[in-house]
Amino acid sequence: MTRTTTVPLYWCRYGEPGATPLMVLHGGPGASHDYLLPQLLSLAALGSGFDLVFYDQRGGGRSRTDDLTPITVETHVDDFALLSDELGVRVAPIVGYSWGAVLALHIVTSGQRDRAATQPPWMILISPAPFIPSDRALFDAEFQRRQSSAAVASLRAELQASGLRERDAAAYRQRAFELSVAGYFAHPERSANLTPFRVQGRVQTSTWGSVDGDALMAALTGVRVPSMVVHGDLDPIPLSSASATARALGATLVELGDCGHVPYVEQPEALTAALDAFVNGRSA
Repeated sequence: MTRTTTVPLYWCRYGEPGATPLMVLHGGPGASHDYLLPQLLSLAALGSGFDLVFYDQRGGGRSRTDDLTPITVETHVDDFALLSDELGVRVAPIVGYSWGAVLALHIVTSGQRDRAATQPPWMILISPAPFIPSDRALFDAEFQRRQSSAAVASLRAELQASGLRERDAAAYRQRAFELSVAGYFAHPERSANLTPFRVQGRVQTSTWGSVDGDALMAALTGVRVPSMVVHGDLDPIPLSSASATARALGATLVELGDCGHVPYVEQPEALTAALDAFVNGRSA
């Protein structure tokens, strides 16, 4: 646990000790790092190898708090700076997934103000969450449409008729969780092998409520961090959202075919190839 943040934050490291640290930011907000495991441990093998640093952002996972003070994006940025300093990884590259990608954008734009000096050598945004209100509305509508689809209804009916609840309650809960997020996938039947997680609604609401998407987009044009944006062509989040972010950053945009919001499950080989090419390019 951290000692310098006002709320202790849980952190952990995976990889070769002494290797270059790589900060990995989970989604949510209000979730935890666990659901990226074990798949994203593959990041440790990119390039010449990395020492992965994960942490549970304030309010979620093992960093939950009873403090009712609203948790904002500024809170998360400050936490990141303090944790990075405490662990000695302030200048580490960043990989952000979903909401974690939006947090990464706030971290690098904070360096344009007088607060933080965090400017990673490079940054990768995987399936970035939409932060412009119109894009968020499109995503919400599409996700709800998918969750209400005949395909997902059929999978739920199949689960109910399977008798799995009586035979193996844990397996039943696992499959029920997977179907609760099936709309994120290009094909709902592929929603499997997921580590379950829980989002703290209070944290999610207060954090998103503090995001000024238009201001963030405008600030991205001043970022000089080499970046790559990876997005699935069948992600419920509009590809146009990721494209606009990539254009503002001057970043490389990689579109993964036949892929929804969870490329590390849906298209792991294509994702790894894209990440490895970018990382090796930065090393060269």
